[in-house]
Amino acid sequence: MDVRQTIDAVEQWLRTFVLSEWTFYQFGIIAVGYLAASFLASRTEPALESKARRIKGNPDLLRVIIAFMRRLKWLFLAVWLWLANVALTQTTWPSRRWLVSTALTLTAAWFIISVLTKIIRNHTLSRIVAIASWSYVALYALRLDDPVLSALDGLAVNLGAVRLSLLLVLKAVVLAVTLIWVAVLVGNVLSHWVQRSGDLSPSIKVLISKFIKIGLIIIAGAIALSATGIDLTALTVFSGAVGVGIGFGLQKVVSNFISGIIILLDKSIKPGDTITLGDTFGSIRDLRSRFVSVITRDGKEYLIPNEDFISQQVVNWSFSSDYVRIDVDFGTAYDSDPHEVVSIAIATASTLDRVANQYKPPVCWLICFGASSLDFRLRFWISDPANGLTNVRGQVLMALWDAFKQAGISIPFPHREIIMKTPVEIKHSRED
Repeated sequence: MDVRQTIDAVEQWLRTFVLSEWTFYQFGIIAVGYLAASFLASRTEPALESKARRIKGNPDLLRVIIAFMRRLKWLFLAVWLWLANVALTQTTWPSRRWLVSTALTLTAAWFIISVLTKIIRNHTLSRIVAIASWSYVALYALRLDDPVLSALDGLAVNLGAVRLSLLLVLKAVVLAVTLIWVAVLVGNVLSHWVQRSGDLSPSIKVLISKFIKIGLIIIAGAIALSATGIDLTALTVFSGAVGVGIGFGLQKVVSNFISGIIILLDKSIKPGDTITLGDTFGSIRDLRSRFVSVITRDGKEYLIPNEDFISQQVVNWSFSSDYVRIDVDFGTAYDSDPHEVVSIAIATASTLDRVANQYKPPVCWLICFGASSLDFRLRFWISDPANGLTNVRGQVLMALWDAFKQAGISIPFPHREIIMKTPVEIKHSRED
């Protein structure tokens, strides 16, 4: 076909499809449908969105429903174009409805893609995925996908026996991201199902959840590479380099990962346990593949590497039992009756709500004849160390103060005697 024939073909296409009266009719149908859809959406979206926001407990579902409500304009337009396309199909030639048909495809695709991508919480990433997906659908609808894909496939380099093209890279990235995202989503659903099981211990639940997520991600990556036509045996050349990288550059990462698995298998700690590691005292919130999340009583959240729980001394206040013994030391004056002090201390501690009298009753012992006081030690048990230790000690001391004050038992001040070896003469000045 020479240049003249090409120009004639383009002119014939313009007269037949673009400049024909049916093209203007279709533009009019699309414009009327857009205005009508906008009007209907402005009347229905606010009421439906206010009802949808009453959904509680599932933010992902709420995000998708709200996105659906805010895009009713495109849904109404797609319905209108579908009805128009059906009517044109019954009354005229296919060439006289191509614009309506293409607009229907693009509108329906944008509505579906823009709603589904709202599952992605990152707004920027969600917008990029939506635009990229809709752009491919647009190329397919306009029958421009083959030329574009051929051009991308032509941009390639040869790495030995492997031909690496831009199209292959894009396919691998898109498939890998999509499959991994689906794998993470499915893994979260299965993890929630495992967490609801009442027959498994908390550490086993976390271990099973991690294995499910890691396994699904590995399977998704392998499927993505196989689907794009990449020979997995070609990657064996890089396995040695990856092993060296792990050995030298990722020692801590691998160590923390293996330590996390060991922690889950030996059940030394689990979510909800109250632990002390160094100067950190708090309850375990979550066990991750690299670290353990510990929340202290002042609201700080420490992300402690798993390796520290293997190599350092850890105090687990609730490892085999939730009951913890607490000692409170105090002193009274020498003129007080120690038998009465012991009875008052035991009776006072027994009245506090957090003291576990049903497990073991409080005891009190005279432990020392101090320089200024009779020294006692009150021992009692609690079953909720996660609620704090200092506060319960403070409650016991305040209760002892009130009880001793009511019984006339005093808390002594330190006494010191000073003996002068030589007399001290005190002289008064004239001004005195």
